Amino acid sequence: MNINELAENLGLEPDEYMEILELLVDSGKADIASLEQAIAANDAEGVVKAAHSLKGASANLGLMDLSETARDIEFKGREQDLADIGEKIQVLKAKFAPVIELFQS
Repeated sequence: MNINELAENLGLEPDEYMEILELLVDSGKADIASLEQAIAANDAEGVVKAAHSLKGASANLGLMDLSETARDIEFKGREQDLADIGEKIQVLKAKFAPVIELFQS
């Protein structure tokens, strides 16, 4: 992940981008927790809401791979197809992990 390039694409300085990215980490962790709760409750609407939130936030920061995975989960929720969604959540977590690691010391 090239922070300088991502920041430049948005017209931001790298430190500004990192501040916003840290907000994504906080909200993304909450969205993933909400996704897991929605799946456990077989709540397709909850899946859609949480995935939509993460999709938009990550797209706004240029993290398109993460956004596309969240979009796939959102689509599954809209289709009421939660059968394989647990696997997609694991993929989402794996794609989100490098972002989280940027803020762990």
